[in-house]
Amino acid sequence: MSAQTGLAAWHDYMAGGGDPQALKDLLAEDAVFHSPVVHTPQVGRDKVFAYLHAASHVLGGENFRYLREIVDGNQAMLEFASELDGIQINGVDIILWNGEGKISDFKVMVRPLKAINKVWEKMAAMLAAQAG
Repeated sequence: MSAQTGLAAWHDYMAGGGDPQALKDLLAEDAVFHSPVVHTPQVGRDKVFAYLHAASHVLGGENFRYLREIVDGNQAMLEFASELDGIQINGVDIILWNGEGKISDFKVMVRPLKAINKVWEKMAAMLAAQAG
């Protein structure tokens, strides 16, 4: 399975305002999420959904844009830029799709340090609100 179909679905999700059901439909049951601020990988569709849904709302919006993509087989690297509270954020999404075209592994890397700190602050608040 090529990453192109899954990548198009991911872009539709991001452009569509972060529809929760659309995101759940993209994720494999055994998906793994690697956060730039949480040490351990988050395993399972529900955990991955919680992190990606929160991230799409924290980082998404009018300031978010993808700058470039590198696609190879069933994986892709997407460089993005955004802004939170006046802090410029630069990051990378590294996505792997399984044979069914579902996201099986999603890693986010963010720079610079003050951007990571701001993302951590906003993500913690969003995840707490989702859990509450």
